[in-house]
Amino acid sequence: MTYVVTDNCIRCKYMDCVEVCPVDCFYEGENMLVIHPDECIDCGVCEPECPAEAIKPDTEPGLDQWLTLNAEYAEKWPNITVKREPPADAKEMDGVAGKLEAYFSSEPGQGD
Repeated sequence: MTYVVTDNCIRCKYMDCVEVCPVDCFYEGENMLVIHPDECIDCGVCEPECPAEAIKPDTEPGLDQWLTLNAEYAEKWPNITVKREPPADAKEMDGVAGKLEAYFSSEPGQGD
């Protein structure tokens, strides 16, 4: 089992999760984070820290697409271990449907 970041992180990107991760398995894209599935130790401490409730265990049904996306971009994006400010419109974007198609960016973030 691993944890995955799902679509509600897109344009919310709160980053509370990166501070509690004991193995630093978060990677930063321009407008979302992902978890490296081979580095995640399944501790689950990140899940309750996410204000957008975008982190889920991969045992939940229907997350195959997100497991694949997390694995792909964790190899391309920089590692992040330090919390920064979320985007200015994070609260407005929380819960918006169709974020993957409308807002996802494959561009890397800043990293540490």
